[in-house]
Amino acid sequence: MDLLLAEIRSCRACAVHLPLGPRPIVQASRTARLLIVGQAPSLTVHQTGVPWNDRSGDQLRRWLGIDRDVFYDAARVAIVPMGYCYPGRGKSGDLPPRRECAQLWHARLLAQMKDVELTLLIGQYAQRHFLGKAARGSVTETVEAFADYGPRTVPLPHPSPRNTGWFKHHPWFESDVLPVLRERVRHALLAR
Repeated sequence: MDLLLAEIRSCRACAVHLPLGPRPIVQASRTARLLIVGQAPSLTVHQTGVPWNDRSGDQLRRWLGIDRDVFYDAARVAIVPMGYCYPGRGKSGDLPPRRECAQLWHARLLAQMKDVELTLLIGQYAQRHFLGKAARGSVTETVEAFADYGPRTVPLPHPSPRNTGWFKHHPWFESDVLPVLRERVRHALLAR
């Protein structure tokens, strides 16, 4: 695992497409019980080198009911985005994650993580990649149908402050999804 993580962190496959250059951000171990698959690092995460080290990460940790110590314990929590490097800024937010990362690294990395009990799929890119045809037509529909994906996978919207309107228009997320999410996270991290 250490060799693979070193290889990932030195990847330069899409360097010409990255406005700030490559800085692959990933957290993983063979013993991780919780796998978080997001989109791509934000500018803040790129600058600090720490995954989910921004306001979106603060919100995500509140949703999960875990603190920073647990969240950043690679022995328990793996953080494997769809794109490992900051993709740059677009017209209405960050650009989509680069496709190269998932193609080059996901299968090799996930094959070494045999203890994962729960996978969180955050946003459309992770949901489409991991759920394939089982993903619904939109993130909203996929998240609303979270129970259909069984106890080992939970699709989530992105916890970005930019999505405040989505959360206001979908109060069922907080009342129906978050309690189940917290229980599944607790079970995944404590099970053995």
